[in-house]
Amino acid sequence: MVSGSGDNNRIVSGMRPTGRLHLGNYHGALKNWVKLQHEYDCFFFVADWHALTTHYEDSGDIAERSWDMIIDWLAAGISPSSSTLFIQSRVPEHAELHLLLSMVTPLSWLERVPTYKDQQEKLKDRDLATYGFLGYPLLQSADILMYKPRQVPVGEDQVAHVEITREIARRFNHIFGREPEFEERAEAALKKTGKKNARLYREMRKRWQESGDEEALEVARAMLASQQNLTKGDRERLFGYLEGGGREILVEPEALLTETPKMPGLDGQKMSKSYGNTIGMREPIDDVREKIRTMPTDPARVRREDPGTPEKCPVWDFHKIYSNESTQQWVQDGCTTAGIGCLECKQRMTEPLIAELEGFQERAREYEEDPDSVRGIIQDGCEKARSTARETLEETRQAMGLQYR
Repeated sequence: MVSGSGDNNRIVSGMRPTGRLHLGNYHGALKNWVKLQHEYDCFFFVADWHALTTHYEDSGDIAERSWDMIIDWLAAGISPSSSTLFIQSRVPEHAELHLLLSMVTPLSWLERVPTYKDQQEKLKDRDLATYGFLGYPLLQSADILMYKPRQVPVGEDQVAHVEITREIARRFNHIFGREPEFEERAEAALKKTGKKNARLYREMRKRWQESGDEEALEVARAMLASQQNLTKGDRERLFGYLEGGGREILVEPEALLTETPKMPGLDGQKMSKSYGNTIGMREPIDDVREKIRTMPTDPARVRREDPGTPEKCPVWDFHKIYSNESTQQWVQDGCTTAGIGCLECKQRMTEPLIAELEGFQERAREYEEDPDSVRGIIQDGCEKARSTARETLEETRQAMGLQYR
């Protein structure tokens, strides 16, 4: 169920600061961010605290890696006029919300997150016996809930993180959303909508609560969203009253599943710096050409006259991203009949890939030569993020009785 009181057009996403990015990062996340920023109110952040949960002993260059990554975001097309870009640790409200949520989050919820055990297995050489590592899903939930987004763009492997975020929001609202005289306040707020809208609301509320009519729920939500004379608090009370609960303080977001094109590394494995199989967005062009020239291909093609199978060759996955349909058909026909050689196949894919990299690098140079402008973009983004975060934190404190006057 999509929460009604969230910002219907806002999404939030973050990325750990790994330094300069590669094409796997671009096709796996950045390219989608560029598209989403034209459809949603986007908040994109550098998750530097998250980097400490697994690599706290390697934090000396975290700032440098953050700035390098931000430059790649900008070079890829993330626009500060369309998106809010900020650094997580420069919005300290995230830490306080994380602390407050930790008071009501069962330990077992954190231990059952699938990536908790997966990461322990994959990172055996790291000291992960820390609260920071155990609590990182809760910090991630705080990152999301702070901005009350309706949706969070994730791949299928991250859906579990959105689900625990929904559970945490639901538990928080259940515990703290039942303010004194809630029903009376909701009814008083309903009168502000006018007699006709109030009658519609009551009818839709009855249909939803008695028979689970989803259409009735959406009609009532749409009516509330259109009301200009309701305060934020009144609207939240009416959303909660509609669904039979209390006031909704934290919004339950939905997972916005995003397509992630397969962008393997040069050896066919997942593209990763740890595998040494990447093509960097700002890597020297001559180095890129040499990497592609020496890429492994279908092992069945020992000699030029041996036919091959494109689906067994890492180069084919590059063609599916960088080549048009006619070129892809040329590869299929030529490879399976030994009509073309592997070098010919690689050369046809190389040029559009190089053209994309040259565009990245030209845009990146402008930001490299003007670091003050990059810092200014982040400063503005941090101020905007903090302004939004303060509102959520104030509501959260008040709901928990931490309001001193």
